[in-house]
Amino acid sequence: MPGHHIDFGHYGATGRRSSLAAAEVLDGLAGGITSPVATHRGLAARLRYMTRSKHAHRTMAHEGLNPAPTTLRKWLDGTQTPREDNLALIEATYRRMRRHNVARYLLQRLNANGGTLIEIHPAEDGNVPQQNRRRDKSVRKVKIRRWDAIVAGWSDGGWEQGREQLLDDAWVDELRDAIGSDWGAYEYTRSLGFAA
Repeated sequence: MPGHHIDFGHYGATGRRSSLAAAEVLDGLAGGITSPVATHRGLAARLRYMTRSKHAHRTMAHEGLNPAPTTLRKWLDGTQTPREDNLALIEATYRRMRRHNVARYLLQRLNANGGTLIEIHPAEDGNVPQQNRRRDKSVRKVKIRRWDAIVAGWSDGGWEQGREQLLDDAWVDELRDAIGSDWGAYEYTRSLGFAA
């Protein structure tokens, strides 16, 4: 039975979990600030995004990012640079807020017209030394019809902290519905694209 490979890559196949590749594609579709957080422009843009409302301030504090008003002002005007750990926390908090804010729009976009077509390239097994361990896999184009659980798992952001089970389960469920019995061959991928 395919699925949830215990020891992927043992025989030399290369790729990454298709659920995590899907999360990265969703991040790209969500857009956002492209300047790095370590630059003044990128830092200031993220801080303005995260401080534009009382709700955003509360979310920031809940994430553990609660600088004093004078420190925040210095970060914004560029007279003080946050420590490395604070920069990482600012980036992570911004990403989670951005995902939460665009999830509803993205869900509508992906569910429109009966779902979204994806193109999934299987993991590379050309380096697998034994011919009988290789699978004949081709690029598949399939339509994912229900994105609700996938987007919920993505916007949760747990997959970035190594807690990808929610996202992975949702992705595998939809992949199984779209591909059928051969879905395990696409649990790991070289690349993934959405027609969204």
